[in-house]
Amino acid sequence: MFNKIKTMKVVLLAGGFGSRISEESQFKPKPMIEIGGMPILWHIMKEYAYYGYTEFIVCAGYKQEYIKEWFSNYFLHNSDVTFDYSHGKNEMIVHQTNMEPWKVTIVDTGYNTMTGGRIKRIQKYIADEPFMLTYGDGVCDVEIDKLVRFHKSHGKLATLTAVKMTQDKGVLDIEGGAVKAFREKNVSDEVKKEELQEEKKEEKEGEKVVLQERSRASYCRQFQLPKDEGYDKENITAKFENGVLEVKIPKIEPQKNASKIEIK
Repeated sequence: MFNKIKTMKVVLLAGGFGSRISEESQFKPKPMIEIGGMPILWHIMKEYAYYGYTEFIVCAGYKQEYIKEWFSNYFLHNSDVTFDYSHGKNEMIVHQTNMEPWKVTIVDTGYNTMTGGRIKRIQKYIADEPFMLTYGDGVCDVEIDKLVRFHKSHGKLATLTAVKMTQDKGVLDIEGGAVKAFREKNVSDEVKKEELQEEKKEEKEGEKVVLQERSRASYCRQFQLPKDEGYDKENITAKFENGVLEVKIPKIEPQKNASKIEIK
């Protein structure tokens, strides 16, 4: 039911530098980084196409030629073809293709253009029609048919879709001083700001640094090592017992003086 072609256009923002993943984006735009052998941009387009939205406008900028070249070769790479040079010409015969029925417009919206400027520069391709807009790395599983129905129901200028993102930090589940599980942090682990302000208490007892937390099953704690060079930072030990994380940083024993040899 969802593959019925619909007329609303989809605008994809794909012109930024992607500096947070520069090890990949130095070679290609961030939306063209591959997941499972296909660009992120392609995965987003497949999601919209599933709901029947197959006309796309890509706001390109940084390395925009990479996006154009990829789509120019997409048809060829997904088709069975014959190249015929027998009559002194370069003729290509397409026998079968697995192409999606998409219409893709790629617009160079500038190298340093901000988001609003990129949308302004593709205005002539959407005129005064309503359209959908997402980032070129915004892979998600939003039920787009329900989103469009909701937008039409309230009569306002725009509808924003947001999701709660789970954290990517590891979590220890601790019960009675024992670690029960190590897992990824999720939304239920979030703690209110006022609780965070009261949860920690630090005590120094000679060579010990005691970090005490309030009764929470999961937490993450950081502290700085002493700057004093008299501590042996290579042999730090730690244990968790009765709700207290105890970290021991031993002192470096002074070396004994070497035997003196008198020469007369």
